Amino acid sequence: MEIRTLIPEIDGGKYPAKTETDRAFVVEAEAPGAARVTFKVRAAGAKEWESVPAVSLAPLGQATRWRAELSFPKSGYYEYTAEAASKGAHSAKAAYKVLEVMVEPPVGRFGAWYELFVRSQSPDLGRSGTFKDCENRLPDIQAMGFDVLYLAPVHPVGHTHRKGPNNSLTAGPQDPGCVWSIGDEHGGHTAVHPDLGTMEDFRQLTKAAGARGMKVALDIALTCSFDHPWLKQHPDWFFHNPDGTIKCAENPPKKYEDTVFLNFYPPDREVMWEELKNIFLFWIGQGVEIFRIDNPHTKPDEFWAWCIREVKKVHPDAIFLSEAFTYYERLELLAKLGFSQSYTYFTWRLKRDEILEYMDRLTRTYVKDFLRPNFFANTPDILTKQLQEGGPGVFKQRYALAATLSPCCGIYSTFELCENKALGGENYADSEKYVQRVWDWNREGNIKDFIARVNKARHENPALQLLDSLAFASSTDENVLAYVKATPDGSNAVLAVVNLDPAAARPTRVTVPLERIGLGDVYRAVDLLGGRTFVWKGREINVFIDPKDAVQLYRLEPLDAPAPEPQGVSELAQRHFAPFAELQYRAAHASDLLARREMKKLFNDEMAWRVYYGPNHDADYLATLDRLARAKGFDSIIEMFVGTPGH
Repeated sequence: MEIRTLIPEIDGGKYPAKTETDRAFVVEAEAPGAARVTFKVRAAGAKEWESVPAVSLAPLGQATRWRAELSFPKSGYYEYTAEAASKGAHSAKAAYKVLEVMVEPPVGRFGAWYELFVRSQSPDLGRSGTFKDCENRLPDIQAMGFDVLYLAPVHPVGHTHRKGPNNSLTAGPQDPGCVWSIGDEHGGHTAVHPDLGTMEDFRQLTKAAGARGMKVALDIALTCSFDHPWLKQHPDWFFHNPDGTIKCAENPPKKYEDTVFLNFYPPDREVMWEELKNIFLFWIGQGVEIFRIDNPHTKPDEFWAWCIREVKKVHPDAIFLSEAFTYYERLELLAKLGFSQSYTYFTWRLKRDEILEYMDRLTRTYVKDFLRPNFFANTPDILTKQLQEGGPGVFKQRYALAATLSPCCGIYSTFELCENKALGGENYADSEKYVQRVWDWNREGNIKDFIARVNKARHENPALQLLDSLAFASSTDENVLAYVKATPDGSNAVLAVVNLDPAAARPTRVTVPLERIGLGDVYRAVDLLGGRTFVWKGREINVFIDPKDAVQLYRLEPLDAPAPEPQGVSELAQRHFAPFAELQYRAAHASDLLARREMKKLFNDEMAWRVYYGPNHDADYLATLDRLARAKGFDSIIEMFVGTPGH
């Protein structure tokens, strides 16, 4: 008798799995011949184990699989193992090796992030934005439903080799420089730029955000300007050119002329690493619990494994977001080392098959046990060609995908304004990275209300707060992506249908996986974005999505009573059906191609958007057309349309 496997197990137990305090941590063991299996759990370093009985699942070959749900009262590192007992009076016991799980608060898994530059929150171009200006924007950000206010670096900016507008190598006397070039005579990583306000102003901002239900995240870049105090205090902490000068930072193909990289292995490495760790502890003291780490892949893995664990010893609720757009294995290794969340390749996954493949890796492989994706729809560095060339519908599409595929999502501010002016490649024109900007946060064409409705749906539907609850649904149109998210007990289920084509309306038939969510043949669909309620019958649902709407989001619920058939008669439907039926007859029986084209135009222009489910669906109109179609020998008006030769 032995325990063959215990899952989740990350790389043979080398790295911890991840979970949160508000959800069950499901563990399974495979133990052939065992009479019973008991899972054990304890806080890391504790002596005593707590036993949790397991439930036997169906036999798997010659082995039996056992499962239990572990719960954790607070954040921190925990250990778990399994013990199997054999049958018989003199039962023997076999134990598995001890594994580790990193437990974090719910914000580690679920939250919508809003990124901004403090200096661009001023209503006046001649005055830098301040922490007070950020406070004034909190009601607007809260109204959009964001959970995390993410601040680009707030530290003093260096003078030497300061960057000018659009990353130019020459800055004018009034140019504020790049916020990631950290440090000057006012201090370094534990100081705030004097133009933004005082440290007390910063603390007040974190308190004001907290009062509105938002946490503040701070960007931490472990790089320095040429004017950072450390260059004089600790010259060995930096790389030098052959002539003795400090070497500027590079992340090929990028070069950061105004910034220098740290040498993480100087003679006094322990002193340096303690100093870096203390940056996080300092900001925790100012009210920050969440940190977005700039370019973590350019720093040693050993450092992150040590630093994150050391910070969590003092503050277990600390959250670390890894900003690393590098190859799969490197990105995933950073997650294994302890980063709570990870930037991903979502911004470049545009087609249905690309999204299907990527989400399959994130939700159906062992990656789901340690990597939490944070789907940012844009960043200060990433304005995709799709966003540059599309209108508000594309911005809606990308936010809807980010917010419903992943429980963690984010935008860089001005996304809600559909800002799409590019400099070249994926760069924003007049990027806030180098200059102060002034924005009209209510300018025409914004999608703030749409973002608010999506985020409201996320907060009200637990299924959207999970990652591995995802199941894709088939769609007859390759430009339409459909998927369901459901809680493990099936009490909450949401169907998302997204039009991936920014240029055309897409009518499609979606197959709803009713068996996955435990619904019968007749059920209710509550439109979470439009406020309407429909009664659906069967697995096959016809949906029409205009590109300007981009997405339909439905909560699927059982009916309390059988749904009545629509009894209304639509005179408009009767007027439309007469010429439609005549054209259909000519197309089907006389092979009249002109009639087929005219029939298609009539259906698409006048009928489809009332027939298919969506914001303009008309139940009486559809019921009338279906009755008239059945009188002609068809199952429905849609079958009459798509079944006509030439469709």
